[in-house]
Amino acid sequence: MTIWTVAALVIGLVLLVGGAEALVKSASKLAATAGISPLVIGLTVVAFGTSAPELTVSLQASLSQQADIALGNVVGSNICNVLLILGISAMIAPLVVAQQLIRLDVPIMIGVSALVMLFGWDGQIGRSDGVILFLGGIAYTLFLLYQSRRDKDPVVQAEYAQFEQRSHSSKETALNVGLLVVGLVMLIAGSQLLIQSAVTIATLLGVSELMIGLTVVAVGTSLPELATSVTASLRGESDIAVGNVVGSNIFNILVVLGLSGAVSPTGTGVSPAAIAFDIPVMIAVAAMCLPICFTGNKISRKEGALLFTYYLLYVGYLATNMINPGLSWPIWIGIVPVGLTLLTLLSWRTEKSPDQSIT
Repeated sequence: MTIWTVAALVIGLVLLVGGAEALVKSASKLAATAGISPLVIGLTVVAFGTSAPELTVSLQASLSQQADIALGNVVGSNICNVLLILGISAMIAPLVVAQQLIRLDVPIMIGVSALVMLFGWDGQIGRSDGVILFLGGIAYTLFLLYQSRRDKDPVVQAEYAQFEQRSHSSKETALNVGLLVVGLVMLIAGSQLLIQSAVTIATLLGVSELMIGLTVVAVGTSLPELATSVTASLRGESDIAVGNVVGSNIFNILVVLGLSGAVSPTGTGVSPAAIAFDIPVMIAVAAMCLPICFTGNKISRKEGALLFTYYLLYVGYLATNMINPGLSWPIWIGIVPVGLTLLTLLSWRTEKSPDQSIT
């Protein structure tokens, strides 16, 4: 380990924070200029931009026949996005959840998460599977853009009317596009620096590729989402904060994993360990979003703390399993948390009157 390795970690973090601020600021203004809902911007431009590191890493890993890193990066990032990023963002400030997320995007996230299990059951995400996933990503994006302009909800239409009253200055638009590009470049560069240094450290410690993918690489590539969602939360942009996470998870599976499987000569391998534990956890985590978002259309600070606690349990399991592979307690971060989440949410909701705000 050299001084440069440590310096790369610090520089990477600085670039991530600066890039996230530039991305959120420019995306919000572009949404106002184009008359596109911040939710759609969060689900598409911001989500896809912050998922660029996952795409780069998984494609490189897949082409290099490092299937465990390619798959672990996607699965681990999706778990991290919901439990860690939404958890921290909600603890900073309660997040308002748009109705579209509840009725459309979260169910889609759950569905595509289940597709990973279905396609990977035979031990690989083959080329045909990858093509199907990738085409699904294109169709999802086009549908979002089409639906955003045809939404008949009066609240949504009022929101659009407000956006269309904003400045349409070509100079301001060009500046915001430039700021958006700069933010994306900073995010990607910062992620690459951080990932390379983190993987170097992890490799020196003798950690397996799947473990590296699920932890170091997954968290590293999720840092843009973390920085972006936290920044959006601080700026009061709940739609971008939540939409970024949900959109990134859908993008990770449909586009990142889809392209990784499509471009690899042998497809992306899926290990028995991933099928037995990590992919089911990813599906369970996605499923937890529905009751959390549905109750009150908000993610409260308590619910954020609950998600964050589950992430600590998940990382604790990975660390313990690495030290003692024979130790088995997956149920504590699988079925049990989902049940506890439902019971806890019901308890919190019945304790409050309808007029009380969520804290």
